[in-house]
Amino acid sequence: MKTVITIGRQYGSNGREIGIRLAGKYGIPFYDKELLRKAAEASGLCERLFENFDERPKSLLYSIAMDSYMFSLPGTGAADSLEQKVYLATYDAVRRIAESGPCVIIGRCADYALADRPNVLRLFIDAPMEKRIATVVERESLPPEKARALILKTDKRRASYYEYYSSQRWGSVDSYDFCLDSSILGIDGTVELIDRMIALKESR
Repeated sequence: MKTVITIGRQYGSNGREIGIRLAGKYGIPFYDKELLRKAAEASGLCERLFENFDERPKSLLYSIAMDSYMFSLPGTGAADSLEQKVYLATYDAVRRIAESGPCVIIGRCADYALADRPNVLRLFIDAPMEKRIATVVERESLPPEKARALILKTDKRRASYYEYYSSQRWGSVDSYDFCLDSSILGIDGTVELIDRMIALKESR
């Protein structure tokens, strides 16, 4: 197993669960929120900043409020953007993690950060809205209307973040190697399909 798997995902599509199962199947590391901790450790920035900016669109008001923090950092000045520093630290963390061996990385523009690497399989997991609502209703114990609102809000945030930093379309077939509807085969079937993709990729 030599492949690094990156997974972009619609909220409620079970993309994270699919990533966890793939990592377990191969016995390789899984990075979601853990990636933020590694980026914070390497950059010297507060981990809370990474949580605040995690897969969120650029916010002018929040940037203005937080940029005073930059003056306390060595080698930075008024022209530096805190959001940009957090993104670049995350980008660097993704590349360092990928250099250490096969793993599964969820979101954080990882497919874009690793676009130059031949051993990467870039996936996007989606599902019909009604299926995602049902998943979120069960998982979050929300009524359907609130589940739908949460899905729309989260997907909009992820899309804005991805498109701002990558200049690519979030969820577009042009941005990934494969886009998979997880509702067709279910979680186990989707994992099995990806396993076959990886076997074929590594055999070529």
